[in-house]
Parts: sequence; C-alpha cells; structure tokens
Amino acid sequence: MSTPLYDALNSYAAKKTLRFHMPGHKGKFLPGPGLEALAAVDVTELPGTGNLYEAGEPFDSAQGLWAELFGFDHCQFLTGGSTMGIHTGLALCAQPGSKVLIDRACHRAVFHALALLDLEPVYLERTWRKEDNLIGPILPEDVKKKLDRNPDIKTVCITSPTYAGMLSDIREISHMVHAYGGKLFVDGAHGAHLFFLGNRLDWDVDALVVSAHKTLPAMGQSALLFTNWMEVDRVRQMASVYGSSSPSYPMMASLDTARQWLVEGGRFGYVRASKRVAQLRERFPSVRDGDSLDPCRFVLKVKDGPAFGGQLREQGIFPEMEDSGHVVFICTAQDNEEDFDRLEAVLETLEDGMGDCIPIPPPPLPKRVLSPRNALFAASRRRSLDQCEGEISACQIAPYPPGVPVVVPGEQIGKKELAYLREIGYNMQSEVRVIGGEPNGMGK
Repeated sequence: MSTPLYDALNSYAAKKTLRFHMPGHKGKFLPGPGLEALAAVDVTELPGTGNLYEAGEPFDSAQGLWAELFGFDHCQFLTGGSTMGIHTGLALCAQPGSKVLIDRACHRAVFHALALLDLEPVYLERTWRKEDNLIGPILPEDVKKKLDRNPDIKTVCITSPTYAGMLSDIREISHMVHAYGGKLFVDGAHGAHLFFLGNRLDWDVDALVVSAHKTLPAMGQSALLFTNWMEVDRVRQMASVYGSSSPSYPMMASLDTARQWLVEGGRFGYVRASKRVAQLRERFPSVRDGDSLDPCRFVLKVKDGPAFGGQLREQGIFPEMEDSGHVVFICTAQDNEEDFDRLEAVLETLEDGMGDCIPIPPPPLPKRVLSPRNALFAASRRRSLDQCEGEISACQIAPYPPGVPVVVPGEQIGKKELAYLREIGYNMQSEVRVIGGEPNGMGK
C-alpha cells in the first residue's frame, strides 16, 4: 500500500510523543462519537509530517502519485475545496487586470476570482437544450469565435462537467486555446471520478481542479489542483495565498488513501454505478446524451422539482439538489446494489410526478455596468429582490446548488432577470445587496 502521507501520520502517532504543539486536542481527545479516531493523525507541520506549501516529503510523493495517475506534471492538495483551486488556478493562469474568456455557467468562486484579480470577463455562453431545460456543453467553434473577436484574451476558463453532468470536448478546446497562445483552466469539480471511467482529464490542459470530496471517498472540502508547464514552487505559493496556513492533515490523508483504494480496485465500483445509472435513465424520464454526459450522474425530469424532492426526503432519500424541473442524484462507487434497488423502488411509486416541467428559457445575459471588482467592494445596501428592478447588483444572485449566477456583481437587475428568477422558482422575497449606501457594508 503506497500512502506516503497517511503512513507518515501513523508513524508519528505510534511514537506516543508529548505533543506541546497544535492542535489543542494533542492527539488524545475530540469530543463526539465518531471523531475520536481522527485525533491521533490530526497534526501540524513537524519533522516527518511535511509542509503542504513547501517541497519535501511526504507531500512530494503523495502528490506525485496523484499527478502520475492523472497524467499531469504536478498535483497540489487542497483543503478549501475546488473554490480554493479555482482562485489558485486563475491566479496562475491570468495576469491581474487582464481579459479572460469565462464560461458564463461557471461556479460563483470564478466570479469571486474575477474581483480578487481584477479580471475583465468576456462571457462564453452555452447552448440551451430545450428538450431538457438545461445548458448544454461548450462548443469548440464558439470558443474560436470569441478568441477571433478578442485576440488579446490569453486565459480561458470553462466548467466540465456541469452540475447536471454535461461534458465538453476538452481535448478540442485545449488545442484551440493553445493555438491562439492562451492557457486553459478547467473547473472539473464534479468530475474527479471520470478518469476511472476511461474519460481522460489531461488533454493538454494547463490547470484542472477536481473536488475529490464530491465523488470520491475523501473527506469534505478535500480537492486536487493539477497543473502542466508551471513552476511547482509558484503553484505552492499561490495555493498558500488562498489556503489556510493550517491545512487539515486528516483531509489530506484521505486524499492519499482514496487514491490507493481506487488503484487497488475501488475504481470498478464506478463502472458498476454507471451501469445502474444507465438502467435508471432507461426506466425513468431523464437527461440522456451518450458520451456527452457523466455516466454516474442521474438527472431525473420531474414536473415540480421542490415537491418531488420533498416526497423523496419523506421516504429517506436525499438527492443532491432539485430545481423547477429536475432532481439530481450523485452516484458513486459507494452506492451499492441495495441502494440502487431502494431508489428504484421509491421512484416507481412517484412516477405520476415525472415528466417535462413547463419549458423555461435559457438564463438571460444582464447588462454590465461596473467591473466585478468595483461592484464587489463598493458600498452597498440590502433590498428585497422583488423591489430591485433597475438596481446594480453588489452580489451574486444564484440558485445554489448549482451555484451558477444569474446576475453577478456589477450587472443591472432588469425585468428579464427578475422574470427568469421567478420562473425558476427563486425566492423573490429574499434580500440581496445592491450598489449604494454607507461604505464598508454599513448600509441597511
């Protein structure tokens, strides 16, 4: 078993040393059943346990095994989820103040990075799948058109897969971006498992982030940033800017053990799960698209998402999310045959609620008034969303999950945006921040 970091932590725990260092539990006690076992391996930077942000063992070996497995030059462990990886990756790929081509359907963390790095976004819109009421993949020809019109863009950021499992042609897009002299950053947060289903994730991508915790047997917030053609010291430095100076060793050890479990045969559990998902797609109305869809993501079509989700939870089944017309199930190697049988049996009792919902249009593209940075840090006030027509947003207005903003800081909240939010069932009584008011967020 090759688990360099996990082995180093167990080796230190076995020495029964007097721990006059952090954490405060001293490796002896964490209150709460189920937490006790973590105390022994929850340590800090010590001789033998290494430093996440510096060269040396055991991190060089532990991260190197992941990089080798995925076919990248370097892997950086992350304890702040893909959010940390998105901020780090964009800081590595884009010069502050530069223009970037951004997938409009990206996660809110990308929009935060735009503000933090003062980047100027040019938005890349996706196709709209009317038959599914969902965004589709990014088309390589659309990327080319944007780059032809904006030759000064040298960084492209896209999401693949989406929350609903839509996959874009990363290989073709990466070749195109590089032909224009640019760098491609991929937010693959939901796709850590795809490699184990034969889907290559290393198609000449400059940087890729995956949330191990979303689909692999790893602890919450644990993620991986993969890079090519970048100075490793620079990657570590940028990761330290956006990550905690006290990263969780149990989280990082779980990345180590998850990889070993996968290569020792755990990966075949994803093949089994994908076969059951394929059966569910055939049995119930759902999103289907062959090679362009994550084989382990089951997206059920329903007439009333919130009501259907409530019925599932009443029977002890908790899906990942639901919107007005879909319920999303994240399926992994940990879902056994009995789990799938139970899910299928419950779904059979709810078939009357399945089918297409009322058609909705694709999300609108609001008018931009301020830069993301100026808007995010401007004086703002709180106001009920249904009273915000004409206001300039100081926050992201985004159903979460999946965390894709309909309006981002600096954009005007117009009639079409409000109409769209009502149509998808967003809470129009919720308060949002709009530009204006006292400095430093003191406005009411």
